[in-house]
Amino acid sequence: MRRKEFPVYRVAKHVTVKVLAGVLWSVPLGAEAPAVYAIRGARVVTGKGPILERATVIVRDGLIADVGAQAAIPADAWVIEAEGLSVYPGLMDALSSLGLPEGSPATQRRPEPPSSAEAERTEDVPVNSAWVRAADLLNPAERRIEAARNIGFTAAATFPMRGILCGQGAVIALAGDRPGEMVIHPSAGLYVTLTTRRGGGFPASLMGAIAYLRQVFLDADHYEQARTIYNRNPAGLKRPEYDRALEALLASPRVLLPASTAVEIARMLRLAAEIRRTPVLYGGHEAWRSAELLRESGVSVIVSLKWPERDRDADPDVEESLRVLEMREKAPATPATLAKAGVRFAFSSAGLTDRRDFVRAVRRALNAGLSEADALRALTLHPAEIYGLSDRLGTVEPGKIANLVVTSGDLFQEQTEIKHVFVDGRKYQPIAISREEGRP
Repeated sequence: MRRKEFPVYRVAKHVTVKVLAGVLWSVPLGAEAPAVYAIRGARVVTGKGPILERATVIVRDGLIADVGAQAAIPADAWVIEAEGLSVYPGLMDALSSLGLPEGSPATQRRPEPPSSAEAERTEDVPVNSAWVRAADLLNPAERRIEAARNIGFTAAATFPMRGILCGQGAVIALAGDRPGEMVIHPSAGLYVTLTTRRGGGFPASLMGAIAYLRQVFLDADHYEQARTIYNRNPAGLKRPEYDRALEALLASPRVLLPASTAVEIARMLRLAAEIRRTPVLYGGHEAWRSAELLRESGVSVIVSLKWPERDRDADPDVEESLRVLEMREKAPATPATLAKAGVRFAFSSAGLTDRRDFVRAVRRALNAGLSEADALRALTLHPAEIYGLSDRLGTVEPGKIANLVVTSGDLFQEQTEIKHVFVDGRKYQPIAISREEGRP
């Protein structure tokens, strides 16, 4: 019986090992995994600057140590022969709930009883959980993490998503044995929705939800003023009561506000000016109507890759408005319009868990005029910039976190295979492939 031959990885000084059992598993290398890799001879799309047609990327201790045609391969490196392959920056999901398991306190459990100040202010209003921190709720085994990594995502901004003031997001790496290992930055911002109550209670309308937001941020400003006055000269003054919800609002570096239509975009820009907070708008499907307004405001937009479609259960006899049909048709052109106007935007995967669906969603934007370079920036450098992390994420450069995607071809082609994914320098092989059959 003929013996099967499996691929060989070269380790420094011609030491070789074979892939066992003919299968590449969707699991990270174990505790004995090497800390140094050399991805040799690849086409390197750095995400900033020219493409390096034949270069080597050196990964050491979770960081990119060197990139270039002349990069010296360390004696202790595992060498991945990457001729014919491409290396990209690891993708970053600009808005998600990855790592927050269903049933977490952020989404399901009733909140703790409020303080007396909170109770007075939030009586008969939706849950205000602004103090809940995604970084405190992470589960490294959360099932969607691996699915996202298989697409090419290596990092994500993840947020609690229930209520109006939902909680504080975190930027996380999509790998790690412990929650603390995953956190890249614990304070991504405050996620806000315009949830209304059905069947009675406040707010039962959009106007009520916006009024509630205005009041809460006004309370936060007054709270800060009272605290500042007391700390400056406490003698003879009543001590302000501590309020965790208002403390959270004051500590948030930015506020994510929902805005899909042109009307919503204008409304949220006015609200951001009133509450005097740095906004990031999310949704953005009709931002093509508001590109000039967004350019003038300097506000960034997170565009959902879940393009608007007719509900499958909708009554086929019901006629849809021209505005709805127009938004559905032109939404994929939004990214190209924003790029042309100079508006910084990033993509949210919107829960896509299958690589084919993800690539098709991106290709709709490409087919509507977006360049591949701008699409890549919307999934790498731009989200890193939005969250103030471009000094460590978003490009293939020495000194940055070793979040990389190694592919068989162009990243946004359906037939392209993800060969390797590096997260914090840990190598994953996301697709179980039988070498005998040559297919998943």
